[in-house]
Amino acid sequence: MIYFVATPIGNLKDITLRALECLRGADAVFCEDTRHTLKLLNAYEIKKPLYSCHKFNEREAAEKIIALSKAGKNICVVSDAGMPVVSDPGREVCRVLREAGEAYTVLPGANAMLCALVLSALPSDKFTFLGFLPDKAGERAKFLDGYASVRETLVFHCAPQDVDAYISAMYAAFGDRNACAVREITKIHEESVPFTLAGGLTGEKRGEYVLVVEGAPEGENALCALSVKEHVMHYMQAGLPKKEALKRTAADRGVSKSVIYKESIDL
Repeated sequence: MIYFVATPIGNLKDITLRALECLRGADAVFCEDTRHTLKLLNAYEIKKPLYSCHKFNEREAAEKIIALSKAGKNICVVSDAGMPVVSDPGREVCRVLREAGEAYTVLPGANAMLCALVLSALPSDKFTFLGFLPDKAGERAKFLDGYASVRETLVFHCAPQDVDAYISAMYAAFGDRNACAVREITKIHEESVPFTLAGGLTGEKRGEYVLVVEGAPEGENALCALSVKEHVMHYMQAGLPKKEALKRTAADRGVSKSVIYKESIDL
């Protein structure tokens, strides 16, 4: 049988009894980083053959998993932390297994996104998980624009070096909103810091982050309550060139760009 097993996101004690039982009974463990998984297994005195399964070799790993499974072996698939497949390797493996008709199951456990949602104290009855944003600024802006009117809470994964750029892009796309930055979940230095998109997140950025942002306000786009000049300036202060700021303001207000240009020509 093939098992996708959730592993701790910080504290090594956050692993289920069933996960340990499954790992002890496995004939092989496929993991994102063999060195990282070895530390987990050593902590529980588990010794198993480890094989790499990362975003650059998923199809190759999947074929080996299928071969072992057909030979009657028990296989565990894990990522470095949390649930495999969710912003981690494993999606391609699942696809190949499904196409091959090979059965698999999942062992639930720690998940950074859900923990951050609780720690943020923002609405959690409805939320949208968006993972990591695109690397290129233009693609990132276009992606966020598609979620500007979504009412539910938005949740993102973010590397420390990208935090400021992410927040700036969110402010440009969403306007000012309440948000929360969560890091080092379940560890000694766990933090849950409320902030606003307009004010940004102060301090040194260290560790992997989950950024939780409140959804769009009820009614019309809140930016439309501003004057046209203020609306355009909102986007320009977020780092957009004037041409793009005019384009977005026009789209928000449902008018032509020429109308916005005439009212903001002195900016």
